[in-house]
Amino acid sequence: MAAKSKRKSARSRSTKRKPTTRKASYAKKSAQKTTAKKTATAKTALGLGENIEGLLAYLLGFVTGIIFLIIEKNRFVRFHAMQSTVTFLSIVVLQWIIGALAVGLIAYPLMIVNWLLSLIAFILWIVGMLKAYQGEMYKFPICGNIAESLLK
Repeated sequence: MAAKSKRKSARSRSTKRKPTTRKASYAKKSAQKTTAKKTATAKTALGLGENIEGLLAYLLGFVTGIIFLIIEKNRFVRFHAMQSTVTFLSIVVLQWIIGALAVGLIAYPLMIVNWLLSLIAFILWIVGMLKAYQGEMYKFPICGNIAESLLK
């Protein structure tokens, strides 16, 4: 009879230890998630989360980028606004130049280049909004570095 009670107490001890370690690791993970959410949703001058304003900076291309550069002081929002402005304004200018040069025999290849620029702009628009909403300071390959240097 004493051997059975020793086995039960040994089993109960081993099962009692496992849930506490799981709870502790779960508590650490949930604490990390809440701190990450707090930094991604910090309030800004407009009272919105910074990730929402970062997303809105890309919404209408360089137009909303300029608007958020003027009204916002938050570093995260200003970075995404500057990146939006630099990226989409340069694409629009390139498209205007290519459209003006599209005359005669080279019209069709230049129209294809113009269409590819539109496709690249659409992809960058989606990626920029997603990364801003996720709270990342994601830099586009060329325009991200230019935007960062303009903000310093």
